Amino acid sequence: MKERLEELASRKEQARHAGSERAVTRQHERGKMTARERIEYLLDEGSFQELDMLARHRAGSSLAERPYTDGVITGFGTIDGRKVCIFSQDFTVFGGALGEVFAEKIHKVMDLSASLGVPVIGLNDGAGARIQEGVVSLAMYGGIFHRNVLASGVVPQISVIMGPCAGGAVYSPALTDFVFMVQETSYMFITGPDVVKSVTGEEVTQEQLGGAMSHATKSGVCNFTAPDDKACLDEVRYLMSFLPANNLDEGPYVEPTDDPNRRSDELNDLMPASSRMPYDMKKVIAAVFDDGDYFEYSALFATNITCGFARLNGHVVGVVGNQPQILAGVLNIDAAEKAARFVRTCDAFNIPLVTFVDVPGFQPGTDQEYGGIIRHGAKLLYAFCEATVPRIQVITRKAYGGAYVVMNSKSIGADLAYAWPSAELAVMGADGAVDVLYKRELSLEADPTARRAELIEDYNSRHANPYEAAERGYVDDVIDPADTRAVLIRSLELLRTKREDLPRRKHGNVPL
Repeated sequence: MKERLEELASRKEQARHAGSERAVTRQHERGKMTARERIEYLLDEGSFQELDMLARHRAGSSLAERPYTDGVITGFGTIDGRKVCIFSQDFTVFGGALGEVFAEKIHKVMDLSASLGVPVIGLNDGAGARIQEGVVSLAMYGGIFHRNVLASGVVPQISVIMGPCAGGAVYSPALTDFVFMVQETSYMFITGPDVVKSVTGEEVTQEQLGGAMSHATKSGVCNFTAPDDKACLDEVRYLMSFLPANNLDEGPYVEPTDDPNRRSDELNDLMPASSRMPYDMKKVIAAVFDDGDYFEYSALFATNITCGFARLNGHVVGVVGNQPQILAGVLNIDAAEKAARFVRTCDAFNIPLVTFVDVPGFQPGTDQEYGGIIRHGAKLLYAFCEATVPRIQVITRKAYGGAYVVMNSKSIGADLAYAWPSAELAVMGADGAVDVLYKRELSLEADPTARRAELIEDYNSRHANPYEAAERGYVDDVIDPADTRAVLIRSLELLRTKREDLPRRKHGNVPL
């Protein structure tokens, strides 16, 4: 037995150092951690149990040709005591390229995640398909994609891009719930700069084409960015603190230290005197939620809307709010897609939704119409209509036209709707409404400017307030802004036992 234990120890030591010293040194020189270092940093100390450590691919004869692990480390462990499954691609072995055994290991850990109902985290740092294994590699990618789809909405799936991720390899992260990227050292693209130049003549760097900031600000593929590996993994741990283990669980409860009855008197001074002036919706969010803690989702993309996770009296909630500081908070293509994706994610994992509304409408323009604002705006409408979690709307100021309806209104199924005294619920703003309603009358006036001003003032006094909507029951109460926190806590406590079943069907046909 002693000899066998020594042999086991030797083999496992070889597996732990499957990558050459030169490859490890190069990884560190690039400012990147190794695959094992990343797992050890992310998971609770001593919690990682590796699986398939001694797996090797089937071609070749020497250890150099058939290194242990085959370029990916898989297993399970805990984050803050909560179970997760994980795989970490090892760039120091075959450049992290995916082959048959490599993919089989990922298939196994993904299957384990789905069967146990625990999140799966993928640390991606690989060169794509292993060319020498041909079509087998492509088929193995298909197996990963299929599992991503089957697990979607069942367990949280998190992709962390910590190096190259190109070609077909990008589709697994694209199918997962959250994508993290490291600035300067990670990139994602379907075709690289050389192919782009040969086909289009356009010269572009890897960073410009598929770097973290490109995907965080332009494509929206990346939800979170970080300056280095450790900061990125810290953010993953933080995200995990808001997520349930699976679709039958609820978000982690944290014993609150913030008074549930705390008034937010600063909100009464936040709203500008003129409805044309901007303010920061994130200040509203910080004032309302526990300890001002707000973890924003896709913070650099479609910044005219803000989405993220927060807590109310220790319970996790998803927050969606128009941002008046950017484009006056209008809804456009990118904002609608970003919010729709977030709403559907929260609904899939039983996270209640609170919506702060200050929306003047949909963004006008040929680029929006030709780009499909009708179709894309319908995604957000669909997401809210389909959501069965507790849903609360708070109207802070403008709530105009169809955009108001789309932003989680009572008419599309919000459980409760509240409005501040500053709320303005109308088909459109006073300027536009007067021009439509009184066009003929104004054309006959000797001094149309003065008369128009009178009509605008009259329209504002009659319609630019929440009281007509309150009379009709479209808002459940008009509240003091300072009481928003206490009202939301009481409301969510009531809605915690909400149960709602959708009609029996295979699936809906979301306007993709």
